[in-house]
Amino acid sequence: MVKERSYGAVVFRQNGDLQYLILQYGAGHWDLVKGHGERGESERETVLRELEEETGITRAVFIPGFREVIHYFFQRRGRTVYKEVVYYLVETPEEEVRLSDEHVAYRWLPYAGAMEAITFANSKQMVKKAHEFLTEYLSRRGE
Repeated sequence: MVKERSYGAVVFRQNGDLQYLILQYGAGHWDLVKGHGERGESERETVLRELEEETGITRAVFIPGFREVIHYFFQRRGRTVYKEVVYYLVETPEEEVRLSDEHVAYRWLPYAGAMEAITFANSKQMVKKAHEFLTEYLSRRGE
């Protein structure tokens, strides 16, 4: 069995309310920013590089204490692939997105809209965890 590891982010901004960034991939599904690490990169370096490559966003801050991992299987060319994705929670003040050629659209959505639009159950679960963590985090900071 083939094994893969990727790193991604639940990206949000505060614009009066919390908005989450979701991307539409060429195959049609809506998902989060993620990608494979390059030799010598840390997890966070991979996340920042992928964020910039996929969206053009360069100003990003990691929210301390959030690092979640999901696992799933999928088929590629008749072979089963075991995939592990490590997600971080990242805030940006940027609104404008410049998509890479692997994406066809993007949306900034409030939590309920993001949950409705995201295609895969495991990504929905990640956004749910991130939203719950963030709500608690912001209430402790008084925001």
